[in-house]
Amino acid sequence: MNSKAAQLRKLINSKKLEFLMEAHNGISAKIVEEAGFQGIWGSGLSIAASKGVRDCNEISWTQTLQTAEYMSDATSIPILLDADTGFGNFNNVRRLVKKLEQIDVAGLCIEDKLFPKTNSFIDGEQQTLADPHEFAGKIKAAKDTQKDPDFSVVARVESFIAGWGLSEALRRAEIYLEAGADAILIHSKKNTAEQVLDFQSEWDNRCPLIIVPTMYHATPTSVFRENQFSVAIWANQIMRSAITAMQKTASLIHGQESIAETEKQVISVHEIFRLQNTQELKNAENAYLKPSAKKRSEASNQ
Repeated sequence: MNSKAAQLRKLINSKKLEFLMEAHNGISAKIVEEAGFQGIWGSGLSIAASKGVRDCNEISWTQTLQTAEYMSDATSIPILLDADTGFGNFNNVRRLVKKLEQIDVAGLCIEDKLFPKTNSFIDGEQQTLADPHEFAGKIKAAKDTQKDPDFSVVARVESFIAGWGLSEALRRAEIYLEAGADAILIHSKKNTAEQVLDFQSEWDNRCPLIIVPTMYHATPTSVFRENQFSVAIWANQIMRSAITAMQKTASLIHGQESIAETEKQVISVHEIFRLQNTQELKNAENAYLKPSAKKRSEASNQ
């Protein structure tokens, strides 16, 4: 099988529309893979939410890295990590790329806002963008640092989010492409795809173009295919559906003061064991533990 970085590069450069599905920890990443997705979006919003904090760099880059490592260990498909603004300047980005390659994360996406960032859907027009040439330095630093030639660096253009027009978005994307970006993520918070479609029309497939249709979710996927976008990222639906289920379950148990009804609606504990690959540990115990040691191990776990 190709390396994870090679797998992601193939998805990004595919001639047909590909998809990345959000995950935010090891078990959600495994669920995404089992659902049939070929790649994972390591969502900054969802990783932050899973820890109960805001999506404005309230968790450190090492905490994000640790989460990404669990996700990578749990899966065989590639992860494109949402790395916010790169957690600092070009030097922080160099360190980040080095560590991501060590844990087999296939690529990172950085956005041209200032550190600490704020989620794009919160008062976007009030957010200041980074100087595009300074941001281009981060991209070049990332590309110069990577050891695997297939590791992907995606430049996320936030011009539309910040209230700038098409010309500024195109200008920034051109600077980032020249700096070595492997793909451009063009972001929009409009409830229609008008901005990203206008951008694609002018961009004319000069490099792979990635979109995040969170706000313009009513746009048929066929429109993205017809306009030759490379990748669509479903950016936060796993986290949002998990919250929906957890709120419902907590409310039900609180109201009924019983788990009897809940047990009919949730997966079994054994399904958790399956997702954790508990059987592999049992097989390993048979291979590596002497019978007497195995009995002691079983006794200590009771």
